[in-house]
Amino acid sequence: MEINQVTKKYGTKPVLKEVDYQVKKGKLTALIGPNGAGKSTLLSLMSRLMDKDEGGIYLEGTEVKAWNQKELAKKLAILKQANGTPLKLTVRELVGFGRFPHSKGRLTSLDQEKITKALTFLGLNDLAEESIDSLSGGQLQRAYIAMVLAQDTEYIFLDEPLNNLDMNHAVQLMKTIRQLVDERQKTVVIVLHDINFAASYADEMVAMKDGEIFKTGTTEEIVRKDVLDELYNMSVRVCELEGKRVCLYFN
Repeated sequence: MEINQVTKKYGTKPVLKEVDYQVKKGKLTALIGPNGAGKSTLLSLMSRLMDKDEGGIYLEGTEVKAWNQKELAKKLAILKQANGTPLKLTVRELVGFGRFPHSKGRLTSLDQEKITKALTFLGLNDLAEESIDSLSGGQLQRAYIAMVLAQDTEYIFLDEPLNNLDMNHAVQLMKTIRQLVDERQKTVVIVLHDINFAASYADEMVAMKDGEIFKTGTTEEIVRKDVLDELYNMSVRVCELEGKRVCLYFN
């Protein structure tokens, strides 16, 4: 996917300013940066949930807005921060919505297999027949993520998917995402506020600030004191632990 000179305004306020970036296929890319940097907006534009004002976004050489909606849904899945499902559904039924682009609501044995695999990935088998309105925030978040995984698209966009997850489930989710990239060659773009999760699991990092791309590169190129101090306007200590870079910013 290629992003070319993309600009977006809310009224007269610029939210994204001439953003250029090429998403690397088969990699896990983390969007990082302070609040208001434009990370979630960029993800929405990439998935056609929102219209850009200027520039182009191309998926496999074709403008995203020119894709047939049904075909795009087979190619690309997104999980936004805010999800609302007022319907009375079981967890399995919610996850089954991810198969709609493929089944049009008539679930086949293949669809059921994909649903079961997604439930297993997120550790939700025991909750499969529970009503979603009985779930905790973290359980519901995992159910939404399972729905996205069941869609089984080549491109997966996740907007702060660790919200409401405890440490254990956050780690398990990041391991699952890493597995999707490494074993299934999925292309994942994820918005993360936790710089240490990004440093531990991402292949590429896109640091954004004030609606612009501040810096892009590998973990080694981005997780550096000089880069992070300027990005977040604070003092960040970068240490190395078991071959991975860890950020300390509580002092």
